[in-house]
Parts: sequence; structure tokens; C-alpha cells
Amino acid sequence: MKKVGRRAALCYVLLGIFIHRVKGLNVCVSGSATSCAECLLIHPSCAWCAQEEFGAARTLTSRCDLKQNLQKRGCEAQFVESPRSTTSVQKSKPLSSKGSEQTQYDVVQIHPQMVSLSLRPGDQASFEVQVRPVEDYPVDLYYLMDLSLSMNDDLDNIRNLGTKLADKMRQLTSNFRLGFGSFVDKNVSPFSYTAPKYQDNPCNGYKLFPKCVPTFGFRHLLSLTDKVDRFNEEVLKQMVSRNRDAPEGGFDAILQAAVCKERIGWRKEAYHLLVFATDDVPHLALDGKLGGLVQPHDGQCHLNGKNEYSASDQMDYPSLALLGEKLAENNIFLIFAVTKRHYVLYKNIRSKVELSVWNHPEDLSLAFTATCTDGRPQPGLRKCADLKIGDTVTFNVSVEARTCPAPGTRHSFTIKPVGFKDRLEVAVDYQCDCSCTRFTQANSSRCSTVGTYSCGTCRCEPGYLGAVCECQEGEAGGGQQNECREAEGKQACSGRGECICSQCLCYESEFGKIYGRFCECDDFSCARHKGILCSGHGECHCGECKCHAGYVGDNCNCSTETASCISDDGQMCSGRGNCVCGQCQCTEPGAFGDTCEKCPTCPDACSTKRECIECRLFNSGRLADNQTCQRLCKDEIITVDTLKTDDHNAVLCLYKTENDCVMKFTYSEHASGQSVLTALKEPDCGSAPDALTVLLAVVGSILLVGIVLLAIWKLVITIHDRREFARFQSARSRARYEMASNPLYKQPISHHTMETVFNMHGKSYNGVLH
Repeated sequence: MKKVGRRAALCYVLLGIFIHRVKGLNVCVSGSATSCAECLLIHPSCAWCAQEEFGAARTLTSRCDLKQNLQKRGCEAQFVESPRSTTSVQKSKPLSSKGSEQTQYDVVQIHPQMVSLSLRPGDQASFEVQVRPVEDYPVDLYYLMDLSLSMNDDLDNIRNLGTKLADKMRQLTSNFRLGFGSFVDKNVSPFSYTAPKYQDNPCNGYKLFPKCVPTFGFRHLLSLTDKVDRFNEEVLKQMVSRNRDAPEGGFDAILQAAVCKERIGWRKEAYHLLVFATDDVPHLALDGKLGGLVQPHDGQCHLNGKNEYSASDQMDYPSLALLGEKLAENNIFLIFAVTKRHYVLYKNIRSKVELSVWNHPEDLSLAFTATCTDGRPQPGLRKCADLKIGDTVTFNVSVEARTCPAPGTRHSFTIKPVGFKDRLEVAVDYQCDCSCTRFTQANSSRCSTVGTYSCGTCRCEPGYLGAVCECQEGEAGGGQQNECREAEGKQACSGRGECICSQCLCYESEFGKIYGRFCECDDFSCARHKGILCSGHGECHCGECKCHAGYVGDNCNCSTETASCISDDGQMCSGRGNCVCGQCQCTEPGAFGDTCEKCPTCPDACSTKRECIECRLFNSGRLADNQTCQRLCKDEIITVDTLKTDDHNAVLCLYKTENDCVMKFTYSEHASGQSVLTALKEPDCGSAPDALTVLLAVVGSILLVGIVLLAIWKLVITIHDRREFARFQSARSRARYEMASNPLYKQPISHHTMETVFNMHGKSYNGVLH
């Protein structure tokens, strides 16, 4: 339980620190606390440094800060005042498992029984409460029945109810007692028939049921007893009565049964059950005004000597709030035995197993988390339903003090389950001051004998100033202010400090440290990257980032390391880009990824992915080593029987295997950034061609080409000859025309002599002559 409390407190502190950091403020410093007590009230995460010599020289050091900041600035742990809320269990008897194994007063159904809290305002303390209804615990059951006329049929049904109840209850406990009471309604108009003829018999004139007993509010008939036969006898004596309106006076009866403890016979050490049997809705508070009853119910017992409710015609019906208060106060569980149609009206006031808080101090805030039988924590809930005897439920209770009461104040409150005699007592004291105040010294030499020293600081007498009251007010003004100016015309201490005793005491800032002779420097006014001072890779010194090793730039956002640019294959940016400030800037068109490793359109894309196909699918190639393959080839590979090549976003890759087969795969990038390789299950291996077939095909091709060329040549020559012949015929025709029709043309005549003739033919003639 202590661990749970410490864990809850730690989470609360961390949450508070986170919230204030997110807002950009340190609430402890900005609170301007001047004493330890003021610091503790600002926020539960704030701490005070009581160390005498604390803080840098010439700085107005805030002693109120986060604990880790104080220690970082040099405050030793023993001087840090940061009290935490604590929880201490004072009484812790174990839960009982069975009521009959021990005396009734030793039965424990709640654990622990006493807790002490020491609370710091705003800081929660938590503890756990366990509740277990034990087996065989004493039970007192009081049966309260509606005897209005509409319940006549039900009266017959409960003639042997006592015996049945006893048999059932003995299955749960060996110590059971039973009591009985009845009710109708107020004998006041308009709730009942008040005419004289109805006084002795309200059913007078009612044909369906002409005889019934006079109307009454509540009548206690049998005190709690273990004699079951007496219950049955009392039930047999009962007769119904009659009222005018449908609602009944059941709430009057419930209240009297709850508060008249001695008459009813409720035992302090028993489990109290009140069974309420009716068939209609009850009258509520303010209904009594219809009958002239304006006095609110006082919540007291009003049974007369005849065990009848004597104030029925004097006070209004009780309210739901009063009814619930009295039932809880007397540890009574109310069980409604109503007809189904009225269940909704009653379910909101049914008794449930829940923790109630008594004497709750106003300055305390309580929060509950219930862990019921399903084992799931339910914040904000302090009740569990449907419990079985022997089930254990757990409640986590967080307590927070909102303010500090007067010194020495102690408070207490009680937590108890409704219907149980067991309770948890919680005592509370407050941590509103610091332990260092015990060493307060008036007129201390540490304060130049003119101040009070307390928790590391001096509280100076009027007229004195300074950290140790070393200056008088007159010394701090006038011309000495000029000694605190960096140059003439500038503000004293750059407007970020106070000039005290001719020296600048710089203010503390929620953003960082202000320093320098004239408070001109700080450690937070430097360049930022994405809102982070010096990118988180440098220190801010007087407006300039001093980068850590491995970083350069005005805001130290540029890393000189190149390890993040090395791709899985060992190349810088996969050989497709340059490493700039620790990040790859891809220069190859189409390349992307942290190390430019993705590039479906790059010339080497297929060759790069080929090695992964070889090692992943066929355990071959350069990366066949299993570890190397797994490290470098992380892409998703999908194998198919038929490769589709109609995807425009995918690159088709082919390569020849060692067996002269062709392996095909596609390479694409998924929208999620993952590379996807789709490959054939097996390489494409066609049969080798026949050499003779190839030779014949080549020769045939050559001959075919030659024949075609000859045919073309022959065709060209033929066409040419025909054109020439046609031209010759045309020229010849023109020549004949010219010879026949030209008047200037004369046929030539040849003249020959005999000698010529003889010479021409002599040889022949000679031959003839001879």
C-alpha cells in the first residue's frame, strides 16, 4: 500500500512538472516566493533551498524552484525542503473469511482499520481499502409488507414465507433472525377514506371486498427473532386495509423500521436487511401538503405503546435524502420486493455496496477508484454491485488538501461500507511549514545583526537592504546607479536586475540564467531550431550558440556525422546523393529515401534488386550468405506464375541466369514507402535451337532475298524497255507523216554509168561468162 501511495505521488509530481514545462513557465520561480512556507503553497512540485551560501554571486537567486533545478544549481540535498504527502497504516487486521469461526465482534470485513495521513497542500496521498462480506455472518431480516387492498392476493402467498426465508438464509448463515411489520397509508384525506362510516371498515360499500381493517400508517408486529414459527403465526393474523389513492405510505414505514432500533431489535454485530414488499409507488416528501401536513419529517422514531406510527397524521412523508441518510447511518440494506412494472421507479434508490464518507472536512478533496469483481479499475466510482458473499473488492482512495488550516490543526474522517458495522478511521495532519524554521535566529550576525535569519535568507529590519542586510536604503540610490550602467543612456543593469550597493544583482528568469557585470548576457536568447534552443546540440552563451562536438551552424542544427547517410550496401547515400548535415540530399533523378536507397527509375535499380532476388529466392549470387541477405534485402518479394507488365509505376527487370535462363521481375515503390518486388517463381528456360535448322533458315533467307532482288531488277528492266519501245514507235510514226505530207520533200534519184555498173556486178558477170 505504501508503494502505491509513493507511486501515485510521484506520478502526480511528474504530471505537474510536465504541465508547467509545456506552458513554458516554471511556476515555482514565477511565484516570487520570499519564504519557505510561501514556496510550499505555490505548487506541490516546488522546493526551497535553505543552504546559506546558495546561488551565483551577484545574482538575485530564487530559492524556490523545482527540486532537480535547485540541486543542479548547487543546493545540497540535506538543505532542500520538499515535503511530500505520506500515508501511514496504524491498524491493519487481516480480513476474515468466515463469521462463525470467531466471535462476532472480531469479524473484520474492511482493511485497514486506521490510517494516518500527512498532507502537503496540492499533493495527493493514496491508500487502498479492501472490503469482503464474510461467509456465515449474522443476519437480521425485517419484512415490511404493504397491506393495502391491492395486496390481498400477495398476503396468501406469504403465509409460509417465514419458513421459506429461514431455509434459504440458513444456506448463507447459521445465525439468522426474522421480524415483521406492515403499512398502508396516512389516515388523512385525500390519501384515505375519512368519513365516519369508513373509520372501522374502509371497505364499507365495496362489493368486491366488503370487510377490511381500519387504515393505519405503520405497525410493528414482530421484533427480530430466531423463532420462525412466530413469523408465520403473525402473518396468518393479518388482514388487508384500504386507502383511497394508488400510492402508499411505504416510506413512512421504512424510516420507522430503520430508526426504531431497540423496538425492531437490530443487532450491532449483524448484517441488516430490510425487505420492502409493495405493488405500487410510494408517496414522497411534499405530498403530505395535500392533506395539510406541512411539517417536514424529523427523522426520529415515533412508535407508541401499541408499536404503531403515532406521527402519521402530523408530519409529511420523508424525503429520499432523509431516507438514504438513516438507512446508511444504521447500516441497513434495503431490498425492494416490488412488481416488475415498478422496478424502474425504485432502482435509483436501491441499496448498493458502496463506501460512504462521514465527517468529511471541507478543505480535503477525496477521489475514489473502484476495482470490483471484474478486476477493472473504474475511476470516480466508489460502489460495486452484484457482490457475492466472500467476494473481495478494492477501492483506491486519493486525498488532497486544498489549503493550509491554522497551525496545529488536525482533522479526521470515517470511511465505511453502507450496511457494515466495520469502518476505517482516517486521521489527517498538514505539512504547511518547513523544518528549517526551527533554526530561525533574530538579529543574526549572518544578517549584519539587523535582520532575522531563517531557512537560508535574511529578513532585514526596516531601512536595510541587501542579501545580508549590508546596505542602507540611502546608499542604494543617487549617483551610484551610474556604476550599474553598461554605457551612458542605457538602463541600469540592462533593465534585467537591480542595482544594490553599486552592484548589479541580476533577476532570475523562468527561461534561464541572466548574468554579466551589467546583466547583459543570458543563456536563452540564442537561435533556435524547431523551437529548441541551439537545436539541443549546443549551449547558449551570451546570445551565441556554442555547438557541441559534431555539430555546426548558427543554431547547431547541422551534424557533421555521416553515419546516418551510409546505406545498407555501405555506400554514402547509396551513391545517389550527398550527405549534408547528417541527412542525404539525393541528386539522382527519381531517387528518394533516408539514404537515397529507393530509385525505381535509376539505371542501376534492376542490378541492385537482382542480388536480392537471387539470394532470397534461390540462395545464390553475391549475397548468398544468409545474414548478409537478411540485413541488406528487406524488401517484400511476391512470387507469381505469370508476371504482369502493365503497371506503369513498376520497372520491368530481366537478367540471364547461370543456366542461360531468363529471370524476370518488376520493381515498384508502395505508397507506404516500402519497396515491392514481384518475381516469377522460376526463371524462363526455353529449349536450344537446332544448328541445321538455323543453317537452312539462314541459307533460305539469303536465297529468298536474292530471288526477290532479281525479280525486282527484272521488273524494273521490263518497265524501262517498254517505255523505250513506246518512245521508238512514237518517233517512227512521226517520221512517216513528215515524208508523206511535206511539199518540199522530193525522193532522191541515183545515176550510174555502165562502167560503174559493170564494176559493181563484174565479178558476178565474170563468173557467168566463164
